[in-house]
Order: sequence, then C-alpha cells, then structure tokens
Amino acid sequence: MKEKGTRNGHSAGRRRLIAGVAAGLGGAVVGQAHDDDDVDPRLSVPDDSTKLQGPPPSELGARSGFEKPRRLVSRPEPSGGSRTPLQDLSGIVTPSDLHFERHHGGIPKIDPERYSLLVHGMVERPTVFSLSDLKRFPSTSKLHFLECSGSGGAALREPREDLSPQEVDGLTSTSEWTGVPLALILKEVGASPEARWFLAESMDAAVMTRSIPVGKAWDDAMIAYGQNGEPLRPGNGYPARLFLPGWEGNSNVKWLRRIELSDRPFFTREETSKYSDPLPGGKSRMFSFDMDVKSIITFPTFPNRLDGEGWWEIRGIAWTGRGKIAKVEISTDGGKSWEDAELQGPVHSMCHTRFRKLWNWRGRPATLVSRATDETGATQPTKQEFIEARGIGTRYHFNNLRGWNIRRDGTIGFTLI
Repeated sequence: MKEKGTRNGHSAGRRRLIAGVAAGLGGAVVGQAHDDDDVDPRLSVPDDSTKLQGPPPSELGARSGFEKPRRLVSRPEPSGGSRTPLQDLSGIVTPSDLHFERHHGGIPKIDPERYSLLVHGMVERPTVFSLSDLKRFPSTSKLHFLECSGSGGAALREPREDLSPQEVDGLTSTSEWTGVPLALILKEVGASPEARWFLAESMDAAVMTRSIPVGKAWDDAMIAYGQNGEPLRPGNGYPARLFLPGWEGNSNVKWLRRIELSDRPFFTREETSKYSDPLPGGKSRMFSFDMDVKSIITFPTFPNRLDGEGWWEIRGIAWTGRGKIAKVEISTDGGKSWEDAELQGPVHSMCHTRFRKLWNWRGRPATLVSRATDETGATQPTKQEFIEARGIGTRYHFNNLRGWNIRRDGTIGFTLI
C-alpha cells in the first residue's frame, strides 16, 4: 500500500554542519539516531550498512531517527492536555510516551517513598497504604483504553477540513495497566456492605475529586502503578492512580491519595460544574461514566493524499466502554450504503480494536465513514441523531460518525456525517 504525508522541514544550517562533520570522517557518521526534528537522519546512514560496525547497546532504547511521532499539545498550561498521534500508530497498545494527557493542575512531583493512600469512611479499619504496601497485594494486568470524555468535542463544535485523526480523537489511548484490584483493598479495610459510593481524591494542585459507585470497585476497578511494563509515567498518575475500565477519563483519578466510602455521592465541583452532561429541555445527566461506542478511520485521512487510482486499505480503530466491538462497517458514499470491515485481532473488551477494508478508488470524489457496533447492540449515531438525543449544548461523550472526503486530486478533508 502507498501512503503519502507531509515531512517536517529541516534546518539547512544544521544539515551543512553535520554534512561537514561526515565529510571529515570519511563520509560516514555512525551513531545513535538524533532525537531532533532539525536533523536529517539520512545524513548518518552509511552507503552500505554491512561494511561498518553499528553502535553498541545503550541503557535506554531510542526510536529510529526516521520515526518521529509526537503528541499534539492542545494547551501548554497546567490545565491543558496532549493528544495521541492515532494516525502514526499500529497495533492496539499506545507507547507510554505517546499516551494522551489531560490535567487540571499540572503534573505533580511525588516521591514514591513518601507516597500514601488513605482508605477510610464506611470501613471497619481505616488504613494508610504506602506504595510498597500496595505492591504486596496480588497484582493484575489488563489491556484497556482510556479516553477523555471531551474527546471529539472540538470536531463537532468547529469542524474543519484540515483536522487530522489526532486532532479529532487523540484524547484516547490503550495501555496495559498493572496494579492491585480495588476489591482486595476494600476487603482489607472491611468495607461496609451499606457503602454505595466512594470518593477518589488526587494529590495534584487541583485536588481532583470524583464520586464513584462502589459497585465498580467490587467489579473491575484497580489501583494502577504500572503501565506497559514499567511504572506509570508522571503525566499518567505516577506513582499510583485509580483505573476504571471503560469509564470516562476524568473519573480515573490520577495521583490517588484518598478513598472515602459513603452511602451517597459527594457532588464535588468536578461532577457538578463539570462532567455532567446537559440534555435537551434544560435537564442534565448527573453521572455519565461509560464511554460510548466509537470509531475513526486513521487512513486515508488528512493530511495524506492518494497518489493514484487503485486498491487502497482503509484502516482505523474502534472502541467502547461497554465490552467488545462486535462489528465495524465502512461506507464510501457518505453513509448511503455500508459494508462490513474486517476486525483485526486481538479483540479485547474495553480496548482499541483495529479494523480494515480494501477499497478500489476510481479517481472519483468519495466520502469514507466508519460505523462501529458493540456487543450490547449500541451503534454510532449520525451527527443529527447525536444532537437530537444529547442537545446542542452537550460537552462530553461525542461518539457521532466521523468522515473523510476524498477529492478527485486525491487530497482529503475531514467531515461530519
């Protein structure tokens, strides 16, 4: 398959400098790839790699200088975030350094030796756990996606043709999360059978707090301290966070310092002034936890260009907070007709699932759309169906159809269906 995209520009001055060094070394510069967008990696590649020893192993691995995926920082401030480059990835696991971030008070610096988690309220034995205490419990590892509930909102409110998959839905990522099941902690402290909710509180500058139904704790919630085989990255909750499979990102409180059990929700600032969905008729959905079924095509998309007629593979990802993806359909005529795409294994519950579909482009205008259905039977709505159900003022859980207009010259633009 052929793909075309844009290349980062290179600094002519840096090229001349490195080229001069290369010439002084007999025309071959051998070393590890520079993590610098201004350096052309071709300048360090010998004409024949079999004639020259490569560099030795290092303490930390690095990407090839030819591969430079980057997160897109939407707001470079403590209450900002960064988006995953969905169009640049393969498989279902997001590299930890490309996992999206969303913060309300910046990233706190926390000494793991001084970390503590207080669990109290409607319990028999209020307890303070250190990080080493948490790691003494039997651990579990699960592959699950995480998504900010505002993902896709900007594309609905202000759609533009020059939006990439990263800009549309980059606030979702999948990782392998490792930690202790929260149910084990509740058993350890003697949680009251009368407790119905618990408060999760962060140790960031915003002191983020959310009310969570205690049933989720007994089901599949965990206190995670590992991500993709290593400790959590600071931007994703180091040294420990709450992880709630399939539920909106904001409820997965990072830098967790306190859990308080109660018989009622706490109605904190973040779940009253924020993260409650307005609905038509002046009403509001008080709590919206599950992430709805979604999908997005990641190729061909803006800023790529189809450079010729013929067979192309349409690719993308689908996900749902209510189990597994059951099917994904593809339309090349803007939703007038649909055909099933192939789901690429593995298909895990509450996890990104890849799909693909071969398409013979005849050089005529087309509109590509994906539509996912999960195992509960829920299917992505059109833009109009979404607005009718949720109202024009909604701020979260945007799972309406996304599309891509293919023009006669092969250029591509984002659209809503």
